[in-house]
Amino acid sequence: MRIDDASSTAPARARLGVIGLGSMGEPMAGHLLAAHSTLVVHSRTRKASLLEAGATWTDTPRELAEQVDAILVMLPDLPQLAPMLEGPDSLLAAGTELLLMIGSTSSPRGVRELADRLVGETGGRVRLVDVPVSGGESGARAGTLSIMAGGESDDVEWARTLLDPCGTVRHLGPLGAGEVAKACNQMIVGATMMAISEATVLAERSGIAPADLFEVLEGGYAGSTLLADKRDKLVTGDYSPGGIAAYMTKDLGFAADVAEDTGTSPALLGALRGAYDELVAAGLGEEDLSVARRFVAERGA
Repeated sequence: MRIDDASSTAPARARLGVIGLGSMGEPMAGHLLAAHSTLVVHSRTRKASLLEAGATWTDTPRELAEQVDAILVMLPDLPQLAPMLEGPDSLLAAGTELLLMIGSTSSPRGVRELADRLVGETGGRVRLVDVPVSGGESGARAGTLSIMAGGESDDVEWARTLLDPCGTVRHLGPLGAGEVAKACNQMIVGATMMAISEATVLAERSGIAPADLFEVLEGGYAGSTLLADKRDKLVTGDYSPGGIAAYMTKDLGFAADVAEDTGTSPALLGALRGAYDELVAAGLGEEDLSVARRFVAERGA
């Protein structure tokens, strides 16, 4: 499907921008540049590889908004976006029509509140979809991310035509639905990582090499994409960050908000939040999520 077929609100030749070129944003931007030929970017630091490949750098959010029709936001959360919506150099100061695609793992409540604010301040000129992603840095580099979308059908379909090079976009419902799905995803990822870590420590202290354990686990029900992705880090103890463990605390907080909003009383979520709060308090929050193995090994020592 061509972009001009996706929605009556989509330009025939949409100009795309990206804000946030971290461990996820940079490889996604690379796929988008390759697929769409042009890309405009803004981030705290310049990424030479993208610029050499043909991306256009902008010094301010306003300059970015003046040159594009849609922007993928790959910042840690909405608080990092907030300053870019204020003042003479902001995205809103450009005065252009714009689709903001929020790829951050954020609060469903916060996304809806931001959308309401933007409607009030721009009269609907700036629209919002939430498109959080799952698949980690390896999925971002491979272009195989699972992209969970919420928003108006036309806007999500337009976002899909733009983001297809990065993975598979699934429209899950109204605005905020993508973030609800991502909160559910993070509950499973957080629980799985902690369970793998505890099992690894138990096995090693019983004389079983972690690599041997993982080979067995991967052939059965305990096998998972997460285990395959984190296996080498768990074996070597190299916890250099892909996605930092501290983000799990905010993500699980969003899941708790969803539980409250839906009148749900989870059995596991409270314990899981407590474990990751303890991990961060132990000074391990800036490491990769697989540092949960070290946390378990050192806990109570």
